[in-house]
Amino acid sequence: MSDPGVSKFGPHNALTDVAGISVGHYTSWEAASGVTVILAPEGAVGGVDVRGSAPGTRETDLLDPVNLVEKVQAVVLTGGSVYGLAAADGVVQWLAQKGCGFPLENGQVAPIVPAAALFDLGRGNSFVPPSGPEWGQRACAAADAGPVPIGSVGAGTGALAGGIKGGLGTASERLENGLITAAIVAVNSLGTVVNPRTGRPWEIGLEMDREFGAQGLRAVRLPEEGPSAPPSNTTIGVVATDARLNKAQAQKIAQMAHDGLARAIRPAHTMFDGDTIFCLATGRKPLPETKGFFSAPQAQALNELGRAAADCLTRAIIRAVLEADSLRKMRAFRDLPTR
Repeated sequence: MSDPGVSKFGPHNALTDVAGISVGHYTSWEAASGVTVILAPEGAVGGVDVRGSAPGTRETDLLDPVNLVEKVQAVVLTGGSVYGLAAADGVVQWLAQKGCGFPLENGQVAPIVPAAALFDLGRGNSFVPPSGPEWGQRACAAADAGPVPIGSVGAGTGALAGGIKGGLGTASERLENGLITAAIVAVNSLGTVVNPRTGRPWEIGLEMDREFGAQGLRAVRLPEEGPSAPPSNTTIGVVATDARLNKAQAQKIAQMAHDGLARAIRPAHTMFDGDTIFCLATGRKPLPETKGFFSAPQAQALNELGRAAADCLTRAIIRAVLEADSLRKMRAFRDLPTR
């Protein structure tokens, strides 16, 4: 673990430590579902990497480096499976009212809002949560650039991870070169975040400055019923940086961030998960260049960003599970018996 006297994360240990980004949630405990919106109203270069075999997404093709649009104004992480993607419509409307989006004729804009959904159907009062544009608008209205609530909130409200309560987590890291990298993730995985042999998270050793709190010190006994039944899974998230990246570089960071998902959740990227990670680069700081044999002088800095993005995603996944609260039949880590 990191030296407890040295903090390497940002002031909030959250995605909002990246300048230009704010985060808002809408949470419905009755529906056991919700929405998390990541706003970048000034625009952020976007990338995405989809590794799961059962994704529910919107506007991911647009982020391909060969395609036209460079920047997005928001990313939506939502519960509700295919029904929940409608929340992105509300985010588009909210941004359009503020004039944020891809510029069109006569002062009009087209807000670019990629989205990904996780499967939490059947966990609330009705099988299909009453999600829609209003949930997206409420999440936007709640967004700010300060501390980010985590646990059973937003897109992580009805999440289940390897047979115990999943949730929403976030983490950040300040690199030695001055750049900030951060992650936010909704954990609803088929695989488990907890090593059944030790009763502790697989990657507990990545903890920084006691960020996992008292729950991070516990070893628990997992429920005997085992992991959740397919196909009710998927882990979705966003990694972000204040570095200046192009779309191909943002896609590379999203790819490397999946390593953090695979370390924290075992197994990952299964046939029943739709694991999707976005990358946002707000471009506030230049990406350092390093002289060397290779013709790409920013390659080493990109390597370090990708490493940090993966580590932040791992830590965010652990925080999501440790901070979750039990809901209905879903029992949280904090309520499991100690070994």
